[in-house]
Amino acid sequence: MLNALSIDVEDYYHVSAFESVVRFEDWHRHESRVEKNTHRILELLDPYGVNATFFVLGWVAERYPGLVREISARGHEVASHGYSHQRIYRQSVSQFREETKRSKKALEDIIGKRVNGYRAASYSITQKSLWALDILREEGFIYDSSIFPVYHDLYGIPGSERFCHVLKGSEGRGLVEMPLSTLNLAGVNIPVAGGGYLRLFPYSFIQWAINRLNKKEGQPAVIYLHPWEFDPDQPRIKASFLSRFRQYLNLRTTEKKFMKLVNNFTFGTIYQVLIREGFLAADRPRDPSPGKPTMA
Repeated sequence: MLNALSIDVEDYYHVSAFESVVRFEDWHRHESRVEKNTHRILELLDPYGVNATFFVLGWVAERYPGLVREISARGHEVASHGYSHQRIYRQSVSQFREETKRSKKALEDIIGKRVNGYRAASYSITQKSLWALDILREEGFIYDSSIFPVYHDLYGIPGSERFCHVLKGSEGRGLVEMPLSTLNLAGVNIPVAGGGYLRLFPYSFIQWAINRLNKKEGQPAVIYLHPWEFDPDQPRIKASFLSRFRQYLNLRTTEKKFMKLVNNFTFGTIYQVLIREGFLAADRPRDPSPGKPTMA
């Protein structure tokens, strides 16, 4: 089965865990490592011919357009990760729309292609920010991958559909939602999608979970990582214990586990998986397939 591999392209000091100690206005003061770390991921994927979806932060795209062009030139999908990595439920409607426009335009101007996908900073489309989905439709996105159907202090819609589905907007237009992967064990959704969970859980559990998704539930897995997770020597930021735990836990295991995933499973871009699963038609990529389940 074709699973979706995605990379959220942001730097180590952009994360929500550090937003209380690293202001957006001070980002430029920090050593940037996003180019080097993203290049490392590209180099790891090249020998396998595996393409992934790179959700690029607009702030990063404006400063490193060559990196974005290289991602696209190597056959990967470029998608939007917003602009300033601010959680949506902390933004006004007008601020979110402005940043969404800015990021999408920057990416499209760099690669000369339409950007179809969006992922919110810290998966922050929650019950408090569902209004953002209509804005994504209006701004021309055809799919979103921001909803995590789990309990978490920063994100999550626990009762949301676990697998890909079409969301109908207020004007009746569809937006495909590609949730991050979970397993439902004893009635509780367990996140197995990557990132901190990939670093936290033993690889044997991750492998078992993806096999269960593919073979028992007949669903593709949606895996995500960040370039900074491939960088165990990144500068340390003084923050709370919980923030440092989330950021630095088992960083030295990321690359090894990542390579096991690439060797053990078949991966492609989210766009490719949506076509394979029948949610998008290859000849009409902007129209969600009407034959799939729809949620109001």
